[in-house]
Amino acid sequence: MADDHTTERSERLGLTDDELALHRTVFGSDALKDMVIVLSGGAGGIGRAIAWLFARLGAHLVVVGRDQSKLFALTSSMTAKGLQASASAVDIRDPDAVASLFDTVWQTHGRVDGLINSAGGQFPQPAIDFSVKGWNAVIDTNLNGTWYMMQTAARHWRDNKHPGNIVNIVVVTTHGLYGIAHSIAARSGVIGLSRSVAVEWAPLNIRVNCVAPGAIETEGWSVYTPEARAAYPRSNPMMRVGSPWDVAEACAYLASPSGAFVTGETLTVDGGGQLWGETWTTGKPAYFTGEDR
Repeated sequence: MADDHTTERSERLGLTDDELALHRTVFGSDALKDMVIVLSGGAGGIGRAIAWLFARLGAHLVVVGRDQSKLFALTSSMTAKGLQASASAVDIRDPDAVASLFDTVWQTHGRVDGLINSAGGQFPQPAIDFSVKGWNAVIDTNLNGTWYMMQTAARHWRDNKHPGNIVNIVVVTTHGLYGIAHSIAARSGVIGLSRSVAVEWAPLNIRVNCVAPGAIETEGWSVYTPEARAAYPRSNPMMRVGSPWDVAEACAYLASPSGAFVTGETLTVDGGGQLWGETWTTGKPAYFTGEDR
């Protein structure tokens, strides 16, 4: 029988703030010293891990999202540990709000060194049943919102003759991620954008990369059925799920001097799933198991 601690851990998803504050990292505590980083989607599972790691590495985090109370709870936990963080409630789907955000950050801090786009979301549903509203909601956040953040950051870096660094959180698109085709479409667009502007913006000393997580356990998994979640560890040859910390450290590699000669790339963090597995967010149809033949 599992002890109480194991049972409690198995019944919740993701990592707590207390765990993120102490989680072991391979990076030195000054890897991002004095850098100002804008992070969208910071209150989410992956974004939260990125916020904690980057702040622990010496950066000041400007954490962006739509829910002010969630953002404040996060930054309060971080500042209580002596870390540098501030919150800004912004709808990244609104380009004027994004412009105002970057104007304010530059006025307050005199610089921005990096942008991590972790905001996004989707819901599991067969693609044939998507409504126009549902499709547009995912595309507008995951693709358009990411682009508004990228373009606005780049314009500030250009105008201030300041180097910049963008890391976009996407999904694995080298094979199907079934049941969230709207998200695959949006994130594929972000990957294409990143590859294109990595070349266009190289003369401006701006690097642009993506990180593509596979089966990473976060509280966001609550939108999927227990049956779908139970299959995720078998979606890769390592036969387990990853942690938001795995994604955070991949982002730190690209955002810190360790990634200084990397641009236009997509770093996949999926336990080899893109080479071997399959992921059904809505359950595997009987057609593919042979049960209906």
